[in-house]
Amino acid sequence: MMRFFSIIALMLIFILSCSDKNEIFVAPDGSDMNPGTKSRSLSSVYKALELVAKDNRDKIIYLREGTYYLDSTLPINRISNLVIRPYKNEKVIFTGAKKIRGFKRLHKKVPGFNRIQDSVRAHIYYVDLRSLGIHSYGQIKPRGFRRKIMPSGLMLYFNGHQMTIARWPNRGWLHIHHVPESLNGKGFAFAENRPSKWHQPDRIWMHGYWKWNWADAYVKIQRIDTVRKHIHIAEPQSPYPYTAGGRFYFFNILEELDTPGEWYLDRNRGILYFYPPSDLKETDEIYVSILDSFMIVMKDARHVRIENIGFMYANHGGVEILRGKNNLIKNCRFRHLNTLAVRIGKEKKNNKNDRINGNFGDAGNYNGITGCEISDCGEGGIMVGGGHRATLQAGNNYVENCKIYKTATWVKTYRPGIYVLGVGNRIARNEIYDLPHSAVLFKGNEHLIEYNNIYRVCTETADAGAIYTGRDWTGCGHVIRYNYIHDLRVNIKKSDENFTDVIGVYLDDFTSGIEVFGNIFYKAGRSLLIGGGRNNHVRNNIFIEGNPALHIDARGTGWGKRYFPVLIERYHLVDANRPRYSERYPFLKNLLEDQPEIPKYNCVETNVFCKGNWLELLDGLQDSIVCFRNNVVKKDSCDFFRINRNRIKIDFNSKIFPPGFERIPVERIGVNVKQKTY
Repeated sequence: MMRFFSIIALMLIFILSCSDKNEIFVAPDGSDMNPGTKSRSLSSVYKALELVAKDNRDKIIYLREGTYYLDSTLPINRISNLVIRPYKNEKVIFTGAKKIRGFKRLHKKVPGFNRIQDSVRAHIYYVDLRSLGIHSYGQIKPRGFRRKIMPSGLMLYFNGHQMTIARWPNRGWLHIHHVPESLNGKGFAFAENRPSKWHQPDRIWMHGYWKWNWADAYVKIQRIDTVRKHIHIAEPQSPYPYTAGGRFYFFNILEELDTPGEWYLDRNRGILYFYPPSDLKETDEIYVSILDSFMIVMKDARHVRIENIGFMYANHGGVEILRGKNNLIKNCRFRHLNTLAVRIGKEKKNNKNDRINGNFGDAGNYNGITGCEISDCGEGGIMVGGGHRATLQAGNNYVENCKIYKTATWVKTYRPGIYVLGVGNRIARNEIYDLPHSAVLFKGNEHLIEYNNIYRVCTETADAGAIYTGRDWTGCGHVIRYNYIHDLRVNIKKSDENFTDVIGVYLDDFTSGIEVFGNIFYKAGRSLLIGGGRNNHVRNNIFIEGNPALHIDARGTGWGKRYFPVLIERYHLVDANRPRYSERYPFLKNLLEDQPEIPKYNCVETNVFCKGNWLELLDGLQDSIVCFRNNVVKKDSCDFFRINRNRIKIDFNSKIFPPGFERIPVERIGVNVKQKTY
């Protein structure tokens, strides 16, 4: 019997020793000279990853509570079966910033004193960043529409909030007065007198919607002619011409440091000037962002999980996944990153193969983000690719159960909450709100966008969609189902440039082959727009108070013909008239010979339209071209639904529903777990 117990004891010791070897502990107060045990933790995650790379066994890196300061990317290369998470429920934050102290009140001997307005000098503090060992500040760059996502320069954060680079006006927008021909498209005229007070105009930047209300860009001033009131703009220029009435503001101006929460950095001297929201205290948490790369980059990794970590303050993004399989970002919190929270894949070169995939690739398969909370990111929330359009092979990457809000703080347009490309990826059960432009942008084929709760998006833009795609006959096979899209902005002042306001689901410029099934649209502006496309199926949806609920046009017979060259190019790029495309989407095979300018084969059936205007047909389109079957239009009361805060309740026993209408599983819409709050 004693021998039996001895054997059991030895087995337990062996199991425990193996378990210990598979666990690596890291703590802010540890040492990289330690072995990485619970009692003798390492101090850096970099060292822990070095140990993991030398050992093929499954590993868990346990992080003890605290803030981990990253001065370079954490690399996870060709590693399999790794978990990185806090120990138990301890609070762990990764930051690409440096905490700063040593602010002093402004005085006459500080450079720039005389440039600051008399009325606010008593409120201004300054700090010499060089004395804190900070010598690299990054640069403000020409970001925006049609430009690549890129890191910002140094940014300032005060008690968990991003501060504003000194600007004018402090709120709202100015407007281009007119555009003199003498400037040759490289500037414009202004009406205000304020710029005459500014020194160093060649360090001043502008952010604006220079022509369209769906295309913003940052441009740098070359010089200001204060006599003629002309702004001369340095290269590169705005992607669209400067146009009278275009809205913009100036920023990065020391003379305009006049409002609580503003700051300015003299990059030559390393002096940071700050007008804090309140008098500074020892307990204030003040950071400047430093890291110019993603905090974590996985390359060719498999079965790696990152869980329950907060990512805060960086000039670039949180996590990038390149290639690999079955990697997961779970229950993490991303705040104040100046590009993206997560990117699965990367922008590629513009050769034919890359163009087929939308110039985006290396996304791997079955990689995902789940249960995360994302806010205050500069160029959107999540960008995810996967799959291959030439073969229609699915990527099976996914974003699910995430809360995404107040992103696109730097670049406002075409930086959505979620941008999905490629083939066969899934966007499910997310809550997306308070964004200046779209919630979800998608390109490619056969994505599934389902059970998302989307509201208060497109708040700063026009001719924009909560869920948007456009300008590709071949981008077929997507399913948009069981989403609740509501409370979008309506009644924007119309103009020739921006006639469409805000749209719930926007199938722009000949988008074809999409299924829109079982969605609930409530006060969603133009709830659904089909812009000249064909073979779109709109079934089993509920439209409440549309303005109008459904818009279908035949733009291909008129102004939309200008897009045919690019449509035809994209058609031939994927060989859409041959297998695999012609087999998967038969209508594409003979599309070019079948009056492509006419929106044929769209079908709208078994939907409920209640209140508002239900239908708008433009460009001479007749209902004989569009299939309308088994729909119910009720213009007065809608007593079958109730709003309870952010949820909608539907009485599916109501007689309003037509025969064959399938119950929408409203209880599954939106997030279903509570995310981290730090």
